[in-house]
Amino acid sequence: MADTHQVSKEVIELELLSAAEQAAKNLQLLAPQINESRELTDAVTNPLADSGLFRLLVPRSVGGYEIDYLLLLKIVGIIARADGSAGWCLNQNNVLSTLSAFMPKDLAREIWVDRRAVLSNGPPVGSYAVPASGGYILNGRWNFSSGSQHATWVVALTPVEGRKGIDGKAEEMRNMILPKEQVEMLDVWHVNGLRGTGSFSFTVKDLFVPERRTFVEGCPPLEDGALYLMPKSLLFCSGFATTALGVARSGLDSVIELSLAKTPQEQELLRKQPFTQREIGQAEAIWRSANAYLSDSAEAVWESVVKEREISVENRINLRLSSTHAIRESVKVADIAYSICGSSAIFEQTPIQRKFQDVRVISQQIQGRMSHYDTAGRHFLELDPDSRLY
Repeated sequence: MADTHQVSKEVIELELLSAAEQAAKNLQLLAPQINESRELTDAVTNPLADSGLFRLLVPRSVGGYEIDYLLLLKIVGIIARADGSAGWCLNQNNVLSTLSAFMPKDLAREIWVDRRAVLSNGPPVGSYAVPASGGYILNGRWNFSSGSQHATWVVALTPVEGRKGIDGKAEEMRNMILPKEQVEMLDVWHVNGLRGTGSFSFTVKDLFVPERRTFVEGCPPLEDGALYLMPKSLLFCSGFATTALGVARSGLDSVIELSLAKTPQEQELLRKQPFTQREIGQAEAIWRSANAYLSDSAEAVWESVVKEREISVENRINLRLSSTHAIRESVKVADIAYSICGSSAIFEQTPIQRKFQDVRVISQQIQGRMSHYDTAGRHFLELDPDSRLY
């Protein structure tokens, strides 16, 4: 990949898109292996890292590409169509890398000097940090650490005992950046969908973390780029919605391809049957409508961030709602595709089986919760949305 300081933005974007397309071809071949091994293997992650696809949102000042938000979604979509787990991890690990715009510059350089650096994290469970001379003593557990098997560093968000946060009320929440070898990984990821994300848990006990590898959650960015004004919650939800749409799209495409060749017992070719034709038409309408709403919402948010350096509540709500809706509608598309396939869909080696399972797991994650419809509904009814997730 070309040096980000010497090549025009347009050339870099074309190179990254080309790298994503090439990675997608590799992923299609390796998808069964990813599913079986429950991780993105070196054969997957090394090419992704070497082509720069894990540092898309890292500031240029520390060796990243700091690409536009809309380009991120396009790249995530390309990868997700090839493999849902890879699309999920690509979004998760890249959004998490925006922390490099908030952390001390020396720490960001320490992490991203490694071309294959990847961050992973997870929501804390019973974690706490106690101030100590020169740093903190950390204890706790963090779950659902997507990409943990190929990560090089983990982010342990935790409250600090005896300290108030930025608002002066709740406890201070601090990001602790830990080399992965300092934590214990727990293999709890025994699931039927998104198996390749390797979303293990990790724990630490009485671990000393130096001050220089920590920073307060919620502090303002140290970089000027518009990208770092985007809330992580919106980056996560729209990226995972794009992943769901990519998985559903590839599932539907696989069924269309199957219908050109499969003839059910004592019947006409699958594509000639009225049931198949109607179901494909409905699935296309569902997918295209959800995709259009998400695209429109994402474009409106990015335009306001770039031009006004802020996001209105209306635009935030629309992006949150369109993201949740895209995830829920992707399940409907996958269900239709699965139904059309008949008995062919039940075997593990078939693409639609993996797509069907992957998109359902996405819908169970926080970004697919039905409560986000409630948040949007409150806004449209001129009530306080009362949510930190928009």
